[in-house]
Amino acid sequence: MTVTEKSPAPQPAPRTGGDLSIGVGQAVRDSFVVARRNLLRMMRIPEVVVFGLVQPIMFVVLFSYVFGGSINIPGAGLDASSYREWLMGGIFAQTVTFATAGASAGIAEDMQKGIIDRFRSLPMARGAVLTGRTFADLAQTALTLVVLAIVAFLVGWRFHDGVVKAFAAFVLLLLLGYSFTWIGALIGLSVRSPEAATSGGLIWLFPLTFISVAFVPSENMPGWLQPVAEWNPFSAAVLAVRELFGNLPEGYQAPDAWPLQNPVLATVLFCVVIIAVFRTLAVRKYKRATG
Repeated sequence: MTVTEKSPAPQPAPRTGGDLSIGVGQAVRDSFVVARRNLLRMMRIPEVVVFGLVQPIMFVVLFSYVFGGSINIPGAGLDASSYREWLMGGIFAQTVTFATAGASAGIAEDMQKGIIDRFRSLPMARGAVLTGRTFADLAQTALTLVVLAIVAFLVGWRFHDGVVKAFAAFVLLLLLGYSFTWIGALIGLSVRSPEAATSGGLIWLFPLTFISVAFVPSENMPGWLQPVAEWNPFSAAVLAVRELFGNLPEGYQAPDAWPLQNPVLATVLFCVVIIAVFRTLAVRKYKRATG
């Protein structure tokens, strides 16, 4: 009498997403795969990109011709052309930070539609889902900056310190935008709907961008508000961009606050800290939400 042994049933492959068994190289490849998926999705819905371009263009035109000549710029007075050059650093920085709302809404929508659950079933690094999304948002931000720079040239903005410094200014803007998308990612993971994510991604940006040196000098603000504006990371980024573009008026003296005395260094440090803190929080939140 022979005994027939049953072969063991195949077991599903263990999910390795987020485990140490996935190397850095694989995690990077996974991130670019997710980024490609999001970029293809953006291309299939071009109105999202178009509407994202309309707002900064409106800000450029309205602020240039409504406030130009009405705001006293240290070292330039009420000169309208000087204000346009002063303004553009603020508009550029505001535009890249407002991409935060898109990141928030996109991640919240993926969570709501269950797309994230599909990613969970794949042997991929869990952090790649968020990193890929931020890479895609960074590409869209770069396109927005190109269009915005063209519009700025049309209204009279110029850079004066050479192509290398101008390129460095745009790189710094992209770093700023990328760091803020991680804040958007955390917000998108913390709410229940894309509508709430959009509101949550925008509401805190308005005080951040307007209580700064983006549109008016801090000297024009009440005394108690000036330190808030001068130590605002957004103010450091705006002043750094103006410095690299050569858009500061002759004789301009930056306030004594350390971030505005060392704007480029301060901006890089602020961005590194924001990425380190909010990427860690967002990935941890994602793992808890999909665990």
